[in-house]
Amino acid sequence: MKELKPRHVPVRIKRQEHPGAKPYWEEFLVPWQPSLNAILLLHHIRENPVTADGRSVEPVVWESSCLEEVCGACSMRVNGRARQACSALVDQLDWPVTLEPFSKFPVVRDLWVDRSRMFEALKKVKAWIPIDGTYDLGPGPRMAESLRREAYEYSRCMTCGCCLEVCPQVNSRSEFMGAASMAQVVLFNAHPTGAMNAEERLESVMGKGGINDCGNAQNCVRACPKDIPLTRAIADLGRQVTKQGIKDLLRD
Repeated sequence: MKELKPRHVPVRIKRQEHPGAKPYWEEFLVPWQPSLNAILLLHHIRENPVTADGRSVEPVVWESSCLEEVCGACSMRVNGRARQACSALVDQLDWPVTLEPFSKFPVVRDLWVDRSRMFEALKKVKAWIPIDGTYDLGPGPRMAESLRREAYEYSRCMTCGCCLEVCPQVNSRSEFMGAASMAQVVLFNAHPTGAMNAEERLESVMGKGGINDCGNAQNCVRACPKDIPLTRAIADLGRQVTKQGIKDLLRD
């Protein structure tokens, strides 16, 4: 009986040697096996960095951590779709599998991008609850179950960047911070303790790059791997900002 040759998965990867370098494409062949995901494809290529035409090349660089779609580190475009590579199962993808870095973030190398703009936005909107930890504050305030459920949805954000990648308002001509930061303002303003700093957060999104820069394309909510209701958060934030604007006018 003739022995069957193992199948190979063709993988096309958009590569870039350093920030500012010209990107280029390379193709690899990875032996197929059950339950492969995009991260395992990259691991195989790292262990055997030989292109489909037999050239030895530098191993591909990417970023990953938890491999459970929790950390958001392995964000990339898989077959043109912004998603997590760890949950991209090869048997559910069209071949060749195409891997590209996000286009809305600076490329560090190959598939690794710098998501600092997201973290800087979180700083700008004060996405935390300032508590003096030098003494015992006692138990935290109780929250209504309905509010807790809604807050939990927003708390699942893993700063993966998918919402920014698909947003037409996030571009070189705009300073829009993106839906993720807007949702975090809603999250921390809803907390009984966080509400003490609600006005500061609202002021931070009422200026350049804030809520008014949102074009309501609604791509973000479709791309979010955690199904966070981002459009609902933006609508809620819009109401909060309107109220704050009226308060500011009356205060003046």
